[in-house]
Amino acid sequence: MSIMQKVMVSALAVTLSAGLSAAAMAACEYSKWGKGDEIGAANYVTPEQVLMATKLVKKGQTHHLGIVVFPGMPAFPPRTMAMQIVAPGQQNGRSVAGDFGWEMTYLDDVAQLWFGTGPQIDGLGHLGEDGVYYNCNEAKDFMHITGLKKIGTHAIPPLVGRGVMIDMAKHFGVTSMKAGDAIMSADTKAAAKAQGVQIRQGDVVLFHTGWTDAKLASEPAVWAGSEPGISNEAAVYLASLNPMAVGADTWGLEVVPPVKGDKVFFGHVTFLKENGIYILETMNTGRLAKEGVNEFMFVLGQARVRGAVQMIINPVAMW
Repeated sequence: MSIMQKVMVSALAVTLSAGLSAAAMAACEYSKWGKGDEIGAANYVTPEQVLMATKLVKKGQTHHLGIVVFPGMPAFPPRTMAMQIVAPGQQNGRSVAGDFGWEMTYLDDVAQLWFGTGPQIDGLGHLGEDGVYYNCNEAKDFMHITGLKKIGTHAIPPLVGRGVMIDMAKHFGVTSMKAGDAIMSADTKAAAKAQGVQIRQGDVVLFHTGWTDAKLASEPAVWAGSEPGISNEAAVYLASLNPMAVGADTWGLEVVPPVKGDKVFFGHVTFLKENGIYILETMNTGRLAKEGVNEFMFVLGQARVRGAVQMIINPVAMW
């Protein structure tokens, strides 16, 4: 191919890309919370919702929904986590006593990590379609190498509300669902009905599949390379119920490999881009399933790193 032909092909590709982006923008609908909204379903957090959620705490029980993150933890590639413990100024018998007037010794930690490792919240700037994200924001306008200019996770207010857990492993009569096992809308409805769960507007909906409890420690490569999860149509159904967030005890929420005809991870588009609904991944639901806790108060105050796309989290369930 000649240089001129390469230039023409490149120009055509740019033109087609611009056309696709323009088409995506033309089809985009602004959020029901207004054109300038940046927090999506977090708008459901009102004083009334918080007070309602406090009434769910009857036994004084608490449970961390975040699993432990550790160096070398398997994650969606190329995400990694590494950590070092250091004793600044104290190597080889050195002392910092002269700096502080007493024999102080201390340790610090240094980490290099992707915030999308382990238990995490996917912010509204995490995933879009054809360069368009939540509330018709285009990546070229808000994405910057040093942090998002809009819809970063630091802007999410404390997420407080009613949490519900649907035990899909129990529904299917297994300890753990298998990779590629799909949760369809009909499965969600049937399991919720059998377990006395009603999904209401503003809820945090968590699915227990048993996947992380069964595979993370014993088969980490299998755990990170596949998973049970929701289908595309189940995501649409859940979004129609107007939850604040949807999550699971899996690293990606949607089923991998996907249902035939489904787009892999397209539930992320349905939740994040189209509805401003947050996604919670690798949630620690085992205890809830074991004790039959299907309703609880959910509280999350994530680390506020300006411009972050995702954040490692440890929400608390209280009942």
